[in-house]
Amino acid sequence: MNTPVIQTEKLVKEFPIASKALREKKKLLHAVNDVSISVPKGGIFGVVGESGCGKSTLGRCLLRLETITGGSVRFQGRDITALSGKNLLPLRRKMQMIFQNPYSSFNPKQKIGSALAEVCKVHKIPQAQENISQLLSDINLTEDVLHRAPGELSGGQLQRLAIARALLLAPDFIVADEPVSALDVSVQAQILNLLMDLREKFSLTMLFISHEMTVVRHLCDTVAVMYLGTVVEQAETDELFRNLLHPYTQTLLSAVPSMDPERKKQRIILKGDPPSAIDMPAGCPFSGRCPRYQPLCSGSRPPLRDVGNGHLVACHLV
Repeated sequence: MNTPVIQTEKLVKEFPIASKALREKKKLLHAVNDVSISVPKGGIFGVVGESGCGKSTLGRCLLRLETITGGSVRFQGRDITALSGKNLLPLRRKMQMIFQNPYSSFNPKQKIGSALAEVCKVHKIPQAQENISQLLSDINLTEDVLHRAPGELSGGQLQRLAIARALLLAPDFIVADEPVSALDVSVQAQILNLLMDLREKFSLTMLFISHEMTVVRHLCDTVAVMYLGTVVEQAETDELFRNLLHPYTQTLLSAVPSMDPERKKQRIILKGDPPSAIDMPAGCPFSGRCPRYQPLCSGSRPPLRDVGNGHLVACHLV
């Protein structure tokens, strides 16, 4: 069996909350809670959920841009959970991130050519100009963009360049953190199709983060649905969308507009706000908003279990 490129086991990330009173008990924000995932070589693993569910923090933990509170992260079979400082430097070339906002991921005062050349210089990439020229061709941009500042380019052009910058290092793993959410709808499809083409050409292994069900359905092999720092459902993409089991997943998909004007679609409206990630509920994290709530839901947290076909769900009622 092939070793996964990236794997977590019961991963936990908590952030301490500053106390206003000296004697007040220190509180913790539970950003990622007991998450176990595995991404095989060449696979695209999607993570979907509302803002604040912990999906971006999960991605940053995988790249070790955040310290780990509990559990473990393994990269190509090696435990990297406790690595820090200089010990992480060799991994930086192998693991890259595509950020959500392309305008904030480039220095506005630095020309694009200089920004890309700097990556090659820091990591001692030979034949830098040849690599840059080839990648520009791969992302369907001409070399004149190298002489322009970020402010002279569109969001779509900048995001293409952000993708090229990540690929310059030929990484073994990429985290794409909502790479199309800041773009116009017409440009989103172009970037998604570009990622699919590049996946085939470079055999990319990727964690793809999104809040849109249609996007992960289009791009990903496997999808995990997160709510309040916890994975509530996970399956291969076709299996998940063929058989939505968790009430929260059903709610997310109900918010997607139907492309058929004659097809009536019932929207599931949730009541109330998500519970605090500081004062976590004892039972199911979704119990306070779930339309199928039963008393047992607030009594204990449901485990994430396999209900067949590798379909994992955390719900007492399934």
